[in-house]
Amino acid sequence: MQTDEQLKDIVRQKYSEIALQDKGTNMSSCCGAGGCSTEVYNIMSDDYTSLKGYNADADLGLGCGLPTQFAKIKKGDTVIDLGSGAGNDCFIARHETGDAGKVIGIDFTPAMIERARTNAEARGFNNVEFRQGDIEHMPIGANIADVVVSNCVLNLVPNKDGVFKEIYRVLKPGGHFSISDVVLLGALPEDLRKDAEMYAGCVAGAIQKEVYLELIKANGFENIVLQKEKPIVIPDDILINYLTKEQIQSFKTGSTGIFSITVFAQKPLTEKKSCCEPGSGCC
Repeated sequence: MQTDEQLKDIVRQKYSEIALQDKGTNMSSCCGAGGCSTEVYNIMSDDYTSLKGYNADADLGLGCGLPTQFAKIKKGDTVIDLGSGAGNDCFIARHETGDAGKVIGIDFTPAMIERARTNAEARGFNNVEFRQGDIEHMPIGANIADVVVSNCVLNLVPNKDGVFKEIYRVLKPGGHFSISDVVLLGALPEDLRKDAEMYAGCVAGAIQKEVYLELIKANGFENIVLQKEKPIVIPDDILINYLTKEQIQSFKTGSTGIFSITVFAQKPLTEKKSCCEPGSGCC
């Protein structure tokens, strides 16, 4: 069983390789992380090409949703993208914020940061910046962002509770997030769940849908809305690396489901004080 740091190292190494891959390779695998399928269809990613602000050079085909489409970004907003990759969601967010807004992408893979900065500089985007850092400890001050977005990233992070605490910290009161991620219904087969390669490929790092939504609520967010949900089907030629034919059949006909969800939630305008907080006068 890998430690949290070992899992992070696996993801960092894999996504350093992905930063140099083409979009077609990434889209035919699980978040680009190997096990490339010979079946010609996208396992997770949605089509960004119709969204304004889309830049093909920044689209590595790694997402599992379209969070910027649902994020209710307004002109002048400050937007933070968690796991910004080559900058695709940041550039779409920039189109929504306009010149008066600001977009900050955070990624802990140096190769991704370098590629994103190159893409931004080539387009003269002076209100988009990319910072290298861990989204469990964001290199950003408190109460900065109007909107936080993320696309198929939190499932890669061992400490998801810590990330939601950080999202709460960096959002302004009344700010909100729209996050696309991978979640589960039922238990993954053991060989699939414990494999480090599939962890980097988003699937083995996913948690139960109910647990995911409860983490959001437990961290103080309100107005939680499931904006989109779609099933994810892993092709047989990937599953065969982990399961027997009999196990694959059982997996497909069992109670386990793998889903992409896009979730919206808001930080309250005013902090809720604990009844027993010193000076509250209610205990």
